[in-house]
Amino acid sequence: MTGKRVSILGVPLDLGQRRRGVDMGPSAIRAAELGARLRALGAVVEDDGDMDVDLPETQGVEDERARYAAAIAKTCRETADVVSRRMADGWTPLTLGGDHSLALGTLAGASRAMRQRGERLGLIWLDAHADMNTPETSPSGNVHGMPLAYALGLGEGPLAEAAEPRPLLEARNAVLVGVRDLDAGERKAVERLGLRVITMRRIDEGGIRAAVQEAMRIASDGTGGFHVSLDLDFVDPREAPGWARRARRGDLPRGAPGDGDDRRFGRAALDGSG
Repeated sequence: MTGKRVSILGVPLDLGQRRRGVDMGPSAIRAAELGARLRALGAVVEDDGDMDVDLPETQGVEDERARYAAAIAKTCRETADVVSRRMADGWTPLTLGGDHSLALGTLAGASRAMRQRGERLGLIWLDAHADMNTPETSPSGNVHGMPLAYALGLGEGPLAEAAEPRPLLEARNAVLVGVRDLDAGERKAVERLGLRVITMRRIDEGGIRAAVQEAMRIASDGTGGFHVSLDLDFVDPREAPGWARRARRGDLPRGAPGDGDDRRFGRAALDGSG
């Protein structure tokens, strides 16, 4: 990582789900000395602070099928602007959440920057869930379960407008890693789009190194770089219990993503959320 320029952006978004507290994520990660740890690896680090995010107490719910969609779309558009600008200037954006609805903003920004170079974007999605619901299929109406669906061209409304031009990436260059909890509608969407899935069972059987190498191959095939999105529920709940939506089992600290071969991780952009 020596010489890599990393820009940190906090997105303390918690409108995408109903459990309060995930908005403290950016502060908690910074308090764990993220910047110092990156610098110790040789990176040049700049911190852009936090995005201004609307609070649920100030927002009305217009559609129970996609709660706070308009406010979330606004934050995602603003996040995309920062991410794309940083990438255009040669930085690797590292976005801290916040709930996983913020991933639509980081993906939109990364996709825009790649298109400006005439290149496609790949995606490695480290998550217990596929986040492939739309308002029509979501059991809860929580938008944190929808960002990947919108990024791949599904769904309508304010979130679609935050992900233009769609799709932000091609399904053949997206890979889901660690998935172990799919809603019925998500399963159908994953199958229809032909998304590649590396389950926790495969990771247990073959190891995290093989899983990451396969994921990098898929995300790199014909692309100019790839986005890495890590939801905290990828981690085993015994090690990181502070989730908005908990799923059993998981990876880390058994094996860190990219352990032993992380040179190409985050060539486009990264985000993390809880």
